[in-house]
Amino acid sequence: MITQKLAEGPFQFWLERFLDHLRRERRLSPHTLSNYQRDLQRLATWCQERGIGDWRALNQGQVRAFVAARHRQGISGKSLQRELSSLRSLFRYLLREGQAEGSPAAGVRAPKAPRRLPPTLDADRIGRLLDRQAEDPLMQRDRAIMELFYSSGLRLAELVSLDLADIDLDDAMVDVTGKGSKTRRIPIGRKARHALGDWLKIRPEIAAPAEPALFVSRRGGRISPRAVQQRLRKRAAEGDAPAHLHPHMLRHSFASHLLESSGDLRAVQELLGHADIGTTQIYTHLDFQHLAKVYDEAHPRARHKKDPKNK
Repeated sequence: MITQKLAEGPFQFWLERFLDHLRRERRLSPHTLSNYQRDLQRLATWCQERGIGDWRALNQGQVRAFVAARHRQGISGKSLQRELSSLRSLFRYLLREGQAEGSPAAGVRAPKAPRRLPPTLDADRIGRLLDRQAEDPLMQRDRAIMELFYSSGLRLAELVSLDLADIDLDDAMVDVTGKGSKTRRIPIGRKARHALGDWLKIRPEIAAPAEPALFVSRRGGRISPRAVQQRLRKRAAEGDAPAHLHPHMLRHSFASHLLESSGDLRAVQELLGHADIGTTQIYTHLDFQHLAKVYDEAHPRARHKKDPKNK
């Protein structure tokens, strides 16, 4: 729930029109819309408190002052980057509508955020987690969900929005609708395909008639993101996995393990649905010993020559 004081007048008028544009034209998720609204309402209130009348009166120096004030409050560089991104998106819209002549966020950068590696599980721990016997239909569903997360690197919102028609087990492919309503077709691994097949056999016992969702709750309707998070924590508590197991940990593990094995950054980018390859590069955290081993075994100037005495 947004507790920030609502801006009024020109601020609120154009903010509402911008959010409507994001909702109708770009078809962003409610969660993303909420972030845009919160970020921009916070800035609008800050402007009003300083006598700035509307978006068009905002200049680059004031944006820098806003970012500096937020940083002094302890707001992370990552959050400030997102807030600046929201402002840039708003001004792209205002420029399109003839309501601005330039963006006051142009050239303004947030303090650099520390580069943190996403948490992952090693392949052995994931194997032990996913290979546990499913004792009832809901556990079979949970197993299929976890297998699909790890097999195909889906986001939580992408997984819960899947319909039966999006899965093709014969071709071992899944059609995914990601951020910005962009679609991509992703392979399904062998074990995930088997787990999905087992789930589809018992799904009619739980799903409501004519329910299109691939994964359903015990009540028969589409499973919610919150329910998936809770079920993963439950599975983690029962097995060899961290208590904070969450869907993105399986997605991160998918990306990390695939990149370590293949080294194909572009392919991983496509599978993850990243618009910017820079986002994918965070997974290039192969340890030095592994890199050194690959180098020693592959580079012609690094390989050890055979001792002539041992011929």
